[in-house]
Amino acid sequence: MITDAQIERWLREDVGHHDVTNHVPGDTTGRLVAKEAGVVAGLDAATRVFEYLGVEVCDVLDAGTRVDSEETVLRVEGPAREVLRGERVAVNLAGHASGIATRTRATVDRARAESTTVRIAATRKTTPGLRGLEKRAVVAGGGDTHRLDLSHMVMVKDNHAAEMGLEGAIEHFRERASFATKLDVEVETVADAPRAAEAGADIVLLDNMSPVEVADAVELLSNYDGVLAEASGGITLESVADYAATGVDVISMGSLTHSAPSLDLSFRTN
Repeated sequence: MITDAQIERWLREDVGHHDVTNHVPGDTTGRLVAKEAGVVAGLDAATRVFEYLGVEVCDVLDAGTRVDSEETVLRVEGPAREVLRGERVAVNLAGHASGIATRTRATVDRARAESTTVRIAATRKTTPGLRGLEKRAVVAGGGDTHRLDLSHMVMVKDNHAAEMGLEGAIEHFRERASFATKLDVEVETVADAPRAAEAGADIVLLDNMSPVEVADAVELLSNYDGVLAEASGGITLESVADYAATGVDVISMGSLTHSAPSLDLSFRTN
């Protein structure tokens, strides 16, 4: 949910204390245009910015729509001063989100060429204050959000195992988590994958392993009903197909959010 407080912060950052630039009289119309092909997202945020300023938004494309260069993704009409005040914030939000959606869609397409069931998931490597925008962009691109925050799932990581031992850490968190909360357990060697499953992991995260190692771990985990295998760590658009071919259930990638270039968008008044 995008709140008025968020919109006020975004606008205050851009408008500052004395906006002379946008003192333009009368009414106008405008449109947000893609300057390159991609997948659009973040138009809900752009719409909220304009509506907060009293600008009417019409003809908005659905999130996840593929667009070509020079295609219009939304139109607005209203007081020129408010249209111009909102356009840069709207363009930045939509461009950033659309870049994530475009990168996610490309990644999903490459992975699905090898496996029709693998899920491509984001991580918590998001921009503070923009997690909701970025996670929705991942969904628009065909990806999975993974956990939205720390409360959604327990992740037993290497630091936990170093302090309490692998089995001890799993037992520690299993005792404290709700029956409805899954445990995702990170392991760094193939041999530790079945150890995690036997100790009660719902998901075994195969961290920084090669595709060959992931394939070996996936084979071992196939003996444990209901336990999912997740590959993560340094996986890129270029290597994702190799990981998808291993039979892994989930591939989680921080690069979907922290390294996706913005889609080039332009705002034009008519």
